[in-house]
Amino acid sequence: METSEILKHVDHTLLQQTATWEEIRQICDDAVRYETASVCIPPSYVKQAATYMEGKIPVCTVIGFPNGYMTTKTKEFETKDAIADGAAEIDMVINIGWLKDKKYDQIEEEIRILKAACGDKILKVIIETCLLTEEEKIKMCEIVTNAGADYIKTSTGFSTAGAVFADVELFAKHVGPQVKIKAAGGISTMDDAEKFLSLGADRLGTSRMIKLVNQEQATGY
Repeated sequence: METSEILKHVDHTLLQQTATWEEIRQICDDAVRYETASVCIPPSYVKQAATYMEGKIPVCTVIGFPNGYMTTKTKEFETKDAIADGAAEIDMVINIGWLKDKKYDQIEEEIRILKAACGDKILKVIIETCLLTEEEKIKMCEIVTNAGADYIKTSTGFSTAGAVFADVELFAKHVGPQVKIKAAGGISTMDDAEKFLSLGADRLGTSRMIKLVNQEQATGY
């Protein structure tokens, strides 16, 4: 797969707590230059980035991030606020404790509420696979499908591990046909990125792909 094709599936991401506007602006410039799927940035920068980007690349942000245990009303407010500021895509974190407690209806209802808040914007649901059993992962495929979300996403990148191939394969077997897959966290090589896509991922959340391309161009390889 050509590098340019891989980059079309990348949510070019910067979510570190120390992220500055200068750094956010740089990833926006890189996203435009390499035509990535989106930039994924903290909510506090969405309005500024959306104004700066002028619609050239969609702005994605995170809700209930990274732990997911905020109230549904808080997540709903965050989502509406982000959309009003210009976000085109929302990556929400589920309440993992609710999943451990088997509060499946509450998780599904929360996803439905946030999808309603998104309107025609994209909603991705982060389930933090490294903290879940295989049974819980399969259950979340069912819940995300039933709730009408657009994507199921592996990880925040802020927990004990990120995306692994086996989880994307598992998602591909168990999500509904309308649900796409996003792998995120720890994707560090073009070969890995290509493999995630071949296994069924439609999006890749990573900060490293553009860095790799820039390094290759700088060294001539």
